[in-house]
Amino acid sequence: MFCAKRVFRCFKALERLGNRITGAAGPYFVGLAVILLWMGTICFFDVIAPSLSYPLISIPLCLLVALNMHAHYFYVCTVKPGFIDDTPAEAGTSFLWAKRKDWYNSKSLTGGVRWTTTQVTPATMTRCGRCDKSRPERAHHCKVCNRCVLKYDHHCPVRINQCVGLHNERHFVLFLAYLSVATFCVGALGYNQLIDSFISYDGRWTYHVPEVMYGMIYILSVVLCFAVTVMGLWHLWGISNAETSVESHDHEQYRQRAKARREAFVNSYDLGRKKNLSLFFNIGENGYPLYTLFIPFRILPYTDGRSWARPQGLERHRGVRAGEELTDASDDEDY
Repeated sequence: MFCAKRVFRCFKALERLGNRITGAAGPYFVGLAVILLWMGTICFFDVIAPSLSYPLISIPLCLLVALNMHAHYFYVCTVKPGFIDDTPAEAGTSFLWAKRKDWYNSKSLTGGVRWTTTQVTPATMTRCGRCDKSRPERAHHCKVCNRCVLKYDHHCPVRINQCVGLHNERHFVLFLAYLSVATFCVGALGYNQLIDSFISYDGRWTYHVPEVMYGMIYILSVVLCFAVTVMGLWHLWGISNAETSVESHDHEQYRQRAKARREAFVNSYDLGRKKNLSLFFNIGENGYPLYTLFIPFRILPYTDGRSWARPQGLERHRGVRAGEELTDASDDEDY
């Protein structure tokens, strides 16, 4: 993607600014986000929901969107992203965990397992220059957490107060998706009530929530709808290309270097957009049922972070020579 470098630089700048501003205030920002989410939910069901057509259909759908939004935000804030020194995660036994299609294959995939045309091979191990620990490829060191994170995407200091990585990135993306839908519904369906809140002196405002609260939530929802939708689409674009936010920048550099040598860079994790998306959400063959996208169950990623699916015959990126791999230190040099 031609703007990958600029978007990544923007994310890095916002991340650093957020780290400086928030510091130890991260939990308070999470608390504020929880309050705003619940305020928005209450405003919607008190003010907008009673005016919806076909309530037997529309109200359950709205409840499902709200459930997914709150549940995935809870997960993304509480589920560890996956650190390199953690033991491999296993599926839980509570009702919060979905059941795989393959009842006999309940663990994440490891090296050597073949999925028809897809091969899962062990990750190349390197040593982190900051914490001096051995780590698999796609892991990066987070300066805020001071630990290496499996499939590190970014550190989110304000919204979730932790890293987005292997085990919570799916929840992060689904939270963005459902937040986009929820804020769009508020903006599209609640305009008439917004007008009523401005002229409530004539007795039109008959709801429980105050007019000021509804007006504030409506304006915030419209702003968030644009911002979160753009962010969500950016993440989905990266997922469809089998790359994280960090890797999108790295791969752009690899393409330029390969092009200078009249070679072509090939991402060894890229199995095609449809397969990349199904692996990320872990649905389909050997994964979980499709309904896990609409009901907020916990699921395992398709891999333990120490092995990765690749096209057969491609065990590393093509067009990248030994010694050209970008590291965490390289990120600091560029920015």
